[in-house]
This record gives sequence, structure tokens and C-alpha cells, in this order.
Amino acid sequence: MSEKKLMSGSHVIAEAAVRAGCRFYAGYPITPQNELTEYSAAAMVRTPGGTFIQAESEIAAINMVIGASMAGARAMTSSSSPGISLKQEGISFAAAMELPLLVVNTMRGGPGLGNIAPAQGDYFQATRGGGHGDYRTIVIGPASGQELADLTRKAFDYADHYLTPVMIIGDGMIGQMMEPVEFPDPIDIKKLPTKPWILDGAKGRPSRLIRSLILDIALEEAHNWKLVKKYETISREITSWEEYQTDDARLVVVAYGTAARIAKGAVRKARERGMKVGLIRPITLWPFPSRVLHEMTGRIKEFLVFEMSTGQMLEDVRLAIEGRANVHFYGRPGGVISTPEEIAGEIQGLYQSRQLDGE
Repeated sequence: MSEKKLMSGSHVIAEAAVRAGCRFYAGYPITPQNELTEYSAAAMVRTPGGTFIQAESEIAAINMVIGASMAGARAMTSSSSPGISLKQEGISFAAAMELPLLVVNTMRGGPGLGNIAPAQGDYFQATRGGGHGDYRTIVIGPASGQELADLTRKAFDYADHYLTPVMIIGDGMIGQMMEPVEFPDPIDIKKLPTKPWILDGAKGRPSRLIRSLILDIALEEAHNWKLVKKYETISREITSWEEYQTDDARLVVVAYGTAARIAKGAVRKARERGMKVGLIRPITLWPFPSRVLHEMTGRIKEFLVFEMSTGQMLEDVRLAIEGRANVHFYGRPGGVISTPEEIAGEIQGLYQSRQLDGE
């Protein structure tokens, strides 16, 4: 491990990507993730074999990354909400062709052009595939600079292992906020597992084909079921979450990313006021940690979902709980950032209305 450095979240992702063996970045400017693109430009120039391209559009960028992935490179792109929407066709293509690549979304207020303030309104888009067809992408929601460093490397490993696009979703706050970070040592890309499927010139071997166009409907159906089996394997193997103060909790807050940091502060305040409150923070947003929430309903009957949106992860929580407990919601969309005191007030009102302090 290297010594700790004080860096913004966007810079952390870019540095962590290079250290994880990423050698190709293509992107197009959009606030509030431009610092990631800026840092990547310098990082790729100083890295042997590194390539940086400021593409003519978001659509061009994702297709350049597809090409680099086909050639065997660890490749990535990044953008913010409207730009990610433009990349969705390419992400669907990559999922169909089973290509490993990383997409970073630094979310902003929306819908439409919205504003450049932090928000979490892209959860549906990220966790439901976002583009056309039956597919999923692995979605990771870091909550700190250190997690950005650690999970960026893990994202590339997941992409290569499962042959799938991986998306990291954060927001303008975590992207701009500076924190001390300790990076893992750079990997030796020569020691990465070989990719026997890449397109690197036939050189006397039989030619290979990577495609998403499958006109035979029977073959297309078979391909879809193959992807489903892969997604089931992913769900069994990599689901991750954090639990905080849940052992004796009578009410559990569910939040991710920046919202989870705010919620953790609110839980501490609630505990100081004598309320038995805990926090569940999904780290993989897809696959979602449904099982742990479902199992909690055996002893916890009140859940509060907090999001910087009008309520999107809320649906996954309800699906996981299956009516076995009460699910409440508090959200602030459009770039509004709640305070721990504000959320603690919501917790206290709910705690008292449900008479949890009398149990």
C-alpha cells in the first residue's frame, strides 16, 4: 500500500483505475465529473501504454471503450447523468457482447439537464440495465474516498471475471469532496489473466467474431438465457453491504452512497437520544442485498429508506421485504442535500409515531 494522499473523489477513481491496469479512457466533458476526465488525461500520458481520448460525444466515447475492450484492454469511460443516458445503447451492446468495461456516473440533479448539484436520481437507470433488452450491469455505490479507491479496482476485476460492464455510481458531492486515501499498489498488467476471446489479429489461428446482432431467434433466446444464468451467478457471489448498529435496532435506515454517510450521522444522533436505530448500506446496488433485508424482518418491523431522489431504491427495499415489515420513505430530490440533524428528526418522528420507544 502507498502512503495516504488527500484527493478529491473524481481524482481517486482516475488514479485507482490506472493502478488497476486501466490503459484506455475515452470521455466527453460534463459537470460535475470533469475532474475525473482531466486527471485521466494526465495519468494516461504518464503511464506506459496508456491512451486518453476526448471523444466528440458521449456516444463516440462508449463505442471507443467497446473497441478497446474487444482488443483486450482494461477500459473505462465516465460521465454525469445526461451523458450516461447517451451511453446506454453502447452499454447494452457491451452487455450483449459480454465485454468487460467500466462506466462511472457522477450523478447530478435531474431529470432533463437539471442542475450540477449532487443527486441520486439515476438508480433505476443503473440497476435496471438502462438501455434496451434483457440485461443487467453490476452496479457499485461507494460512500467514501477510500471505497472509491478500493472498489474501482474491484470493479475492473468483476468486469474481467464475469465478462460484463460494471458501473460505479456516485454524485457531485463524493466526486468533489477531498479525503485522505491509501491506494493499493499498482498491478502488473502482464500478470492479469489472459483473454483468449479478444480480437488481436488472427495470425494463423481461426478468426473470431464478437457481435450483438443475432438474427436467428432461437439463438438469441439461448443467448438471453445464458446471460440470465451469469446474472444469477453474480447475485450469489458478489452481493455486499454494510451493517451499522443493527444488532438491537427496532428501526433500520436503508441508504447508499452519500445519503448513507448522512444517514450514519443521523443514526448516531438518534442513538444519543436513546433510540435503537441502525443502518443498512447496500454497496452493490445490483445485485441488491435483498436476502439480508428479508432476514431482518424476523426481528425488525420498521424500515426507513432515505435517498437523494423521489424514491427509487425504495422499490428494491419493498421487494426484498415482501410485506413482512413497514417501509417508510424520506427523500430530497433535485440536488438538495439533507443534514444528519434533518434525518434524525425524521427518525425521531417515526420512532415516536410507531411507539418504538415503548416496546
